[in-house]
Amino acid sequence: MKNTTKVIECPKCGGKELGKGKHSGYGVMYPENKMSLGSDVEYIICTECGFIIESYVKKPEKFKGTFF
Repeated sequence: MKNTTKVIECPKCGGKELGKGKHSGYGVMYPENKMSLGSDVEYIICTECGFIIESYVKKPEKFKGTFF
């Protein structure tokens, strides 16, 4: 599933200049109760106030079968 969210402004400050960042290394998200190397976490960030607007894992398929 592709990311279809269309963010055009920050809901906190109204800033219109957004950036993209990622957590990796020790900031990697790991599936619970499953052996996996995990996935980087990516963010859409307001470059005016620093508010994290959206976050998601880059490889969501690694988390299949981990919720009940």
